[in-house]
Amino acid sequence: MNDVILVSTRKGLFTVTRNGGGWEIADVAFLGDNVTLAMTDPRDGRRYAALDHGHFGVKLHAALPGGGYTEIATPTYPEKPEGHEELDMWGRPLPWSTVRIWALAPGGADEPGTLWCGTLPGGLFKSTDHGASWSLVRSLWDHPLRQKWMGGGADLPGLHSICVDPRNSRHVSIAVSTGGVWATEDGGDTWTLRGEGMRAEYAPPEQAHEPLGQDVHCLVQCRAAPERMWVQHHNGIFVSSDGGRRFSEIEKAGPSTFGFAVAVHPQEPDTAWFVPEIKDEKRIPCDGRLVVTRTRDGGRSFDVLTEGLPQQHAYDVVYRHALALDDAGERLAFGSTTGGLWVSEDQGDRWTCVSHTLPPVYAVRFG
Repeated sequence: MNDVILVSTRKGLFTVTRNGGGWEIADVAFLGDNVTLAMTDPRDGRRYAALDHGHFGVKLHAALPGGGYTEIATPTYPEKPEGHEELDMWGRPLPWSTVRIWALAPGGADEPGTLWCGTLPGGLFKSTDHGASWSLVRSLWDHPLRQKWMGGGADLPGLHSICVDPRNSRHVSIAVSTGGVWATEDGGDTWTLRGEGMRAEYAPPEQAHEPLGQDVHCLVQCRAAPERMWVQHHNGIFVSSDGGRRFSEIEKAGPSTFGFAVAVHPQEPDTAWFVPEIKDEKRIPCDGRLVVTRTRDGGRSFDVLTEGLPQQHAYDVVYRHALALDDAGERLAFGSTTGGLWVSEDQGDRWTCVSHTLPPVYAVRFG
């Protein structure tokens, strides 16, 4: 089981470790800086951290095992062709520049050095040299339907989920808010829009089931059964058994089916976890109670997990990257916008608060 958790926050990257019987904050990097995402590559132990310096832009850093962070290349868009103009959903010019790094994923075990990166405004980048250089995946960026993507929670379209099939590294699935689920089976040369069966109730009825208009909040894939994929969507929870080609809606799941985060067990495709909230205008836990929901039967029933979590006046929002499951499928961790960090060692039955005074938490990852 993993004994290290990387916690990306508004004011630094915190390393949390398990010592003896408990978890504690062991280190902080980039103190005071806005760290939006961090990842440990399981193939070689390298760590990557994405920073958003606001006026000074986005930066990417890497660290070898046991070493300190050094700045590496940041995914950079090509120059927009002269005279070319794209407008977002509000009629504003769509930038060809990296506004935020919103996804980081290692390539397959047979691709040492390969990394994938998703950004706002919806670009997918690939590196084959541990992030020393990046290339925009033009086959997706130049796809005619890409210009119909629109902002969801952010003003710009965001590519936030990247799933590399463990059976075939050339099979990669991605999710966009708002632009649905896409897949390539040839390493990114061509892309197919998937996601039949998802529903967008915010769209006109005749467009509600259009795959391109789906606001997917998070997409995850079961390692042992990659055909099983789970989605936390703006309008609920959806599950696929055919690699994302078609999804079925889970209509009831504890206090709410709305949320941002989802985690799936690496060996048990029917087991998944969510953090429910009140949707749209409020976006806070239901009834002021912070809970995690878990299904062990593919969504037919859900456990509402509360032990160790605040059950009164809790207004913690858990972002899409802020719920994590370790490689063994036993330990979970999540962080909130109010600076809370909780860990469970028994698949969510009981939770321990590591801290409730961290800066707002953007992402949590084991490793």
